[in-house]
Amino acid sequence: MHFSRMRRIQKEIIEQDLNKKMVFLVGPRQVGKTWLAKEISKNYENSLYLNYDSSKDREMMKDESWLPNTDLLIFDEIHKMPKWKNYIKGVFDNKPDDMHILVTGSARLNTFRQSGDSLAGRYFIHHLLPFSYKESLIDKKFTLDHLIERGGFPETLLADSPEEAVRWRKLYSDNLIRDDILDFENIQKLKTMQLLLKLLQKRVASPLSYKSLAEDLDKAPNTIKKYIQILESLYIVFRVTPFSNNIARSLKKEPKLYFYDTGMVDGDEGAKFENYLAVSLLKHSLHLTDTTGEETQLCYMRTKEKKEVDFCLTSNDEPILLIEAKTADTAISKDIFYFHQKYKIPATQVVLYLRKERIQKNITIQKSEVFLKELSI
Repeated sequence: MHFSRMRRIQKEIIEQDLNKKMVFLVGPRQVGKTWLAKEISKNYENSLYLNYDSSKDREMMKDESWLPNTDLLIFDEIHKMPKWKNYIKGVFDNKPDDMHILVTGSARLNTFRQSGDSLAGRYFIHHLLPFSYKESLIDKKFTLDHLIERGGFPETLLADSPEEAVRWRKLYSDNLIRDDILDFENIQKLKTMQLLLKLLQKRVASPLSYKSLAEDLDKAPNTIKKYIQILESLYIVFRVTPFSNNIARSLKKEPKLYFYDTGMVDGDEGAKFENYLAVSLLKHSLHLTDTTGEETQLCYMRTKEKKEVDFCLTSNDEPILLIEAKTADTAISKDIFYFHQKYKIPATQVVLYLRKERIQKNITIQKSEVFLKELSI
């Protein structure tokens, strides 16, 4: 697979951050974290890559037996080490000034932040998500249709045929469920989890009813909720919650659910396009939070009367942009017009197949490619 054809916009920013603190690089499995870490290591004379899954590397980690002149330490899968946070803290606090530390991982690595532990102030975090349209244009021009069909994971994006991409995706999701989910929560109900995943693939972009899913699978709603939280922790799906000034209230409303891999969506062109836009906007909002410290979030708008706008970007809990996804060059959505008029929030209707860009009723109607190129990443 020719990963050398692809470049990541985050690379230079991560390199700058390594001069100041540790960098934690988190994201889905097989999204390219290890590859990017090794690309960054080419700038160092004496870098060392250690993977906790390797028995030889584990011994070196345990003994801290790397050479004194090591200038970049890369720890991969270290979240599998017992008490790994204390270990990393010790290595960082006692390292020479000219040694840099890059830590990569997926599921558990991103959950430690909720525990308020002693790593505070010692690291920057960067989320590595599937390739965006903007990134795909750097070296090799993929069409947006190709990205929507294949998703942004390197293996499927660069696969020689659609069949090869489908085979990879099947193995990928099966392995995540069989290995990672069992490892994550010791769940024995694999069949239920596989059936849930199939149901979710058909319900992308719709408000999520735990009660309805629970009835379909003959399980308790809390069990379904737990399973979905595990799928989130493993970077298979993510939830987009309705915006509310009262955060507690917004969490009670039905979220919408999307896949990090757009190729997993089992739906029409509209559902796939909305999912791709959701991943792109999530990537944009996480990147802004990671690099500026400004809390940027992706949500959606919905009233009790079921007026709804697909997405809303917020900055420090204030809505800054409404976004509606459309496949064809249609009239302005009545709901986006309603929210725009009532709350005076800038609004853009992003259209997959658009004949002519325009501004109508103060709402921007924009080609999808143009909108995606203007995102931060």
